[in-house]
Amino acid sequence: MAPKSKNADEKKEAAAKADAPATTEEGTEQPKTWFTRKRILIAAGALVLLAGGGAGAYFKFVAGSAEQKQAVPAVKPPAFFDLPEVLVNLATASNERTQYLKVKLTLELQDQAQVAQIQPVMPRVMDAFQTYLRELRPTDLEGSAGLYRLKDELTRRVNVAVSPNKVNAVLFKEFIVQ
Repeated sequence: MAPKSKNADEKKEAAAKADAPATTEEGTEQPKTWFTRKRILIAAGALVLLAGGGAGAYFKFVAGSAEQKQAVPAVKPPAFFDLPEVLVNLATASNERTQYLKVKLTLELQDQAQVAQIQPVMPRVMDAFQTYLRELRPTDLEGSAGLYRLKDELTRRVNVAVSPNKVNAVLFKEFIVQ
């Protein structure tokens, strides 16, 4: 039985040595931890690679798109075309005083080449404006909402008159209700 107990004692000592901290030649103890120097170096290398990949993706997609936006050619400034002054009487009830509307309008076009294309159809545009404006009542022009509706309606009518050309907007230079 002695040999068996000797083997059992050796096994216990080996297990105790494996669990105990390792000692160096100077006699100081080094604790065994999960992170060893090699593992720390591997983790640091992986973090550096991740950071480098993230920075590369940022510069390729985000910074590259900013450069592309700057490379877009500048848009041509719009052209403006002044219309003759329009003076119309507004629709009122027969017993009310007659009110007049005086407007000076400007058309905003995409470029200067459209001005030459629109000039031949200006009588059609002015006719569309005159007939529409004469139908308005003074209450239709009250407040900013009334002006926005008028601007939208005039823009729609001028685009119908100058088709296939397109007017971006009708702008008011002067607007008087008397």
